[in-house]
Amino acid sequence: MRFLWKYLKNLKWMIVGVMMIKLAACVLELYIPYVTEHLIDHVVPTRDAAAVIIWGFGMIMLAVMAYVLNVIGNRLSVIAAERSTYRMRRDLFSAALRLSGSQIDRIGLPSIITRMTSDSYNVQNFTRTVQTVGIRAPFVLIGGIAVTFTMDAGLASVLSIMAPILIIIVVTVSFKGVALYNGVQKCMDGLMRVMRENITGIRVVKALSREEHEKERFAGANAETARKDISTGIVMAMPGPTVSMFLNVGFVIVVVLGSYRVNGGETEPGVILAFLTYFNMILSGVRSLNNILMKMSKANASAKRIAEVIEEPEDLVQIPESDAASTDNGDCIVFENVSFSYDSDYTSADKSGFLGQDRSRCLDGISFSVPKGGSLGIIGATGSGKTSIINLLMRFYDPQGGHIFVDGRDIRTYEPDDLRSRFGTVFQNDVIFADTIRENVIFGRNVGDGAAWLALRDAMAEEFVNSYEDGIDHLSMIHGANFSGGQKQRILIARALAADPEILVLDDSSSALDYRTDADLRAAIREHHGKATSIVIAQRVSSIMSLDRIMVLDEGRIIGYGTHDELTANCPQYREIYENQMGEV
Repeated sequence: MRFLWKYLKNLKWMIVGVMMIKLAACVLELYIPYVTEHLIDHVVPTRDAAAVIIWGFGMIMLAVMAYVLNVIGNRLSVIAAERSTYRMRRDLFSAALRLSGSQIDRIGLPSIITRMTSDSYNVQNFTRTVQTVGIRAPFVLIGGIAVTFTMDAGLASVLSIMAPILIIIVVTVSFKGVALYNGVQKCMDGLMRVMRENITGIRVVKALSREEHEKERFAGANAETARKDISTGIVMAMPGPTVSMFLNVGFVIVVVLGSYRVNGGETEPGVILAFLTYFNMILSGVRSLNNILMKMSKANASAKRIAEVIEEPEDLVQIPESDAASTDNGDCIVFENVSFSYDSDYTSADKSGFLGQDRSRCLDGISFSVPKGGSLGIIGATGSGKTSIINLLMRFYDPQGGHIFVDGRDIRTYEPDDLRSRFGTVFQNDVIFADTIRENVIFGRNVGDGAAWLALRDAMAEEFVNSYEDGIDHLSMIHGANFSGGQKQRILIARALAADPEILVLDDSSSALDYRTDADLRAAIREHHGKATSIVIAQRVSSIMSLDRIMVLDEGRIIGYGTHDELTANCPQYREIYENQMGEV
């Protein structure tokens, strides 16, 4: 709860105000049965109708005032809870954007989504409840017993004996709930992973007629979550019936003893009625306390999970230039004996790493350079490490060995934003957002409409964008579902070109384009973005054969490096790819 207090301390006076208002409402509520007892035992026997009306009106006013105070307190508690949760979600989102690739792999994207949604809701729900009920439950419990002692100490002793027993039961079970609810949330992470995979891959599931298989897989994850939730619910539900049983027994004892005391003239009927009212209020207070502690168990488990992300230490730390290696060969990009592997100790059920790559892929002693304004094509089998090079170049990960330089500086010496602002990038699994084409191209950067249209033109997207009535303001559906594969790739390429980047990285970005469009795209990039240093990852030889240099990868090693002519002459693997592909044309 120390973590939660960090978000509540700025609202402490509002929270104190809520609790004072709820306290005043509790005082009024506790006073109503006391007035009832006085009305029945002392006013009614006088047969003074005016006095009865006055005291009755006083009870109504007490009830109305308590109601108004409760409404005000509840509304303020909602505001305080939402403001604190807003700041927590904001920090959680910012922390998620700051995480390195390895940290995202370890935590898991589905788990981050669950923490942003259900975990933050659990914390918000507890924050609101503890303000509204947290002051009322103990005050009604203690205040009710205290008031009953002023009426009849003998009957009040029944309540004073049972209350501590019930509180001990409730608190003991609630402390066990933290670990139990943490297990439930982990199961929710797994369920979210399966849902996310199926929703994003719905077309593949349908195309391969795997609906029944995926239903079974979801049913397994759903059943495990339900099993964990049920077992947790059974444990956490134990205090409720126990509390009711003890209080009902106490209720019967009070009624029986009260009847004897009334018959013996030791107490008044109004006292018994007030006692029964206080008994119900105390019952409500204990149940509310149980509810608070259950929500606290949930919130505690959820707050710890949120804190794990927000308080995750910086992984990719910027280092001073004086502590880093440097190179002065004048090239824009230099890889110097770079070795890298994804975290093999990662145990999440989510088998895909950051940007969707398989974590088993690695690089071994990679060295190459690209001069300013030069171009490099990278080709190789699936899993050879092509995308890993981009992940390292943009510093989503740090290599285990070797150095990477951009403009002569070790990339670890750059501010992340400074480094990445130099790039225009299209990733292999890139995203079209549910927004206009304009916003997908500009993407919040200092890019005008003129630059956006030029980028669409160079990306061979201008024609199909103009075919829409609303043109560049045409709205994309989620993941660009209303665009073809080739249209999506051209919008993504336009996004990469729009800011006129120093370094252009295209990772399998033209696989959905026909050969003519692909050729026109390459010609436009050479003509209008020739000053940019380019790295192109492709499966098509035709997409890279005209570049300055081509690198052939196989299982994380360079097996060929040179021009297209040099590789066709000296690299059997490249020659085989070329002959197979160009023979199909």
